[in-house]
Amino acid sequence: MTRIKLAALAAALLTIASPAAAKSLTVGANIGNVPWEFQDEKSETVGFEVELVKEMAKRMGYDETSFENIPFNGLFSAVQSGRIDAAISSITITKKRLESVSFAQPYYDSDQSLSVLKSSGIEGLKGLNGKVVGVDTGSTGDIYATAHEKELGLSEIRRFEGLSPAMLDLAAGRIDGYISDIPAVAYYIKDKPQYAVVERIPTGEQYSVMFAKDSPLVAEATKAITAMKTDGFLSGLHEKWFGTKPDAATSTVKVAEPPKL
Repeated sequence: MTRIKLAALAAALLTIASPAAAKSLTVGANIGNVPWEFQDEKSETVGFEVELVKEMAKRMGYDETSFENIPFNGLFSAVQSGRIDAAISSITITKKRLESVSFAQPYYDSDQSLSVLKSSGIEGLKGLNGKVVGVDTGSTGDIYATAHEKELGLSEIRRFEGLSPAMLDLAAGRIDGYISDIPAVAYYIKDKPQYAVVERIPTGEQYSVMFAKDSPLVAEATKAITAMKTDGFLSGLHEKWFGTKPDAATSTVKVAEPPKL
């Protein structure tokens, strides 16, 4: 047998012996976004959306889910370029975002909030005149604070990559208030009595998994999320992470279509 034939036979045998490559969904996330995606004491990535997207991927036919830690603002370009298949991080569906990316059906309803140190004496948005406010870069809180900067009389908007560094700066007095998603803040401060959420800012936000514009994965993900709502998986997840069952009128329970412009 010639050397060429031997090489071809060896390659063929190697192919037969090797197991099929696992089908993996690559998901970008701003890890440190409690309780949605963060590292626990074992340095494992956990959270409401981590469990959600792992279950979603399994129902879509993926063997595994891998996560890339990406700053919130970088998630958009990462999904658009194909560097990642999908993105999570309590990402709000907006008309502006729908111009360049797509979302599966929503799974969580939220609002923004203003949190402060109890000792600050700030009782709400009206108390922010001349104050420094923290937000997450590129988030809905950033959009809100920027749009209302003059109206609120803010002296400065300081931008952070995640909740934890913002809350540490709030504790140290480097910012006077923090505008961010209310569920994440409420979860963070539940055992930290020095903080308080002093005002809920109604925005009608809904969170979902983000994909590249018009990705075929949107329909597959929406189908999987529908099944997760129907069989109670999402309700159980809500109860595990937030301690209560979701309201039947919210997107954690109600089945919906993928959002469109």
